[in-house]
Amino acid sequence: MRPSARKIEQAIAAAEDAAAKRQPLVCPLCDRPIPPEARSSRHHLVPRLKGGTHKGTVRLHQICHNAIHARFSEAELADRLADIDSLKADPEIVEFVAWVRTKPPTFHAPTRRTRKRKA
Repeated sequence: MRPSARKIEQAIAAAEDAAAKRQPLVCPLCDRPIPPEARSSRHHLVPRLKGGTHKGTVRLHQICHNAIHARFSEAELADRLADIDSLKADPEIVEFVAWVRTKPPTFHAPTRRTRKRKA
């Protein structure tokens, strides 16, 4: 019998928590540490709506995760930004990362959709 998606998500979360206790996590987008008290979440490299439920996730600062989804559609993420290197190379993310690197690791602020996404 195959485990449910919820059980898989719980197992991943438990493994990440255990790993975090052994070594500090680093956000692969901004390369800042993710302390336990910082807001963070898992980003599906291929959006779940585009078939990425079991295709891998990365732990990001919440503000980094919000920045990705404020700038790009699910289709864009699936088609051309399905890995960290592609995301880091995008000019909009380069600008965001340059800004957020000046902030402390626990920094969080509301993120609004870009003008391009609003239209």
